[in-house]
Amino acid sequence: MSENKQAILAGGCFWCTEAVFRQLAGVSEVESGYIGGDVADPIYKQVCSGTTGHAEAIRITFDPAVLELADLLDVFMATHDPTQLNRQGNDVGTQYRSAIFLNDDLTQEDAEAALARWNDEHPGQSAVTTIEGPSTWYPAEDYHQEYWEGEGQRNPYCMAVIPPKLEKLRRGFKEKLKGG
Repeated sequence: MSENKQAILAGGCFWCTEAVFRQLAGVSEVESGYIGGDVADPIYKQVCSGTTGHAEAIRITFDPAVLELADLLDVFMATHDPTQLNRQGNDVGTQYRSAIFLNDDLTQEDAEAALARWNDEHPGQSAVTTIEGPSTWYPAEDYHQEYWEGEGQRNPYCMAVIPPKLEKLRRGFKEKLKGG
């Protein structure tokens, strides 16, 4: 039995990225939160203002015997737009940046390899995804956790953004889905 690992990824609105990664086999937990800023214990309103330096991100706990880190990173790169600097769609600001955060389970080499794979598969495009050093993780408020499964399916923003991401996931990574 392998030991679970964690990856912290930022790809825009955490409601939207959380919904994608909850679908993957081998993922036992996805927590929305804030990372990469310079304010201790930030709250949603502060992070949304773009003044704290934090990114909305997700911390994914996964079993590498079921889902390899490289596959997890490939799903990340495929289900958001890594070519948009400090934005995803209508969400604009550094809090919505595309970033891979290093930790004990996710190294510089892993992150660079994922970016190289994406760039190789998308000639003429260039990912602006940053690779950021370890930073303090702050869980988001409880009402942000598992948002898609609750309030999100009644939220017009989520209904416009999340289903296309889930469709990309099903098309490109069907064999990696729970029950797939």
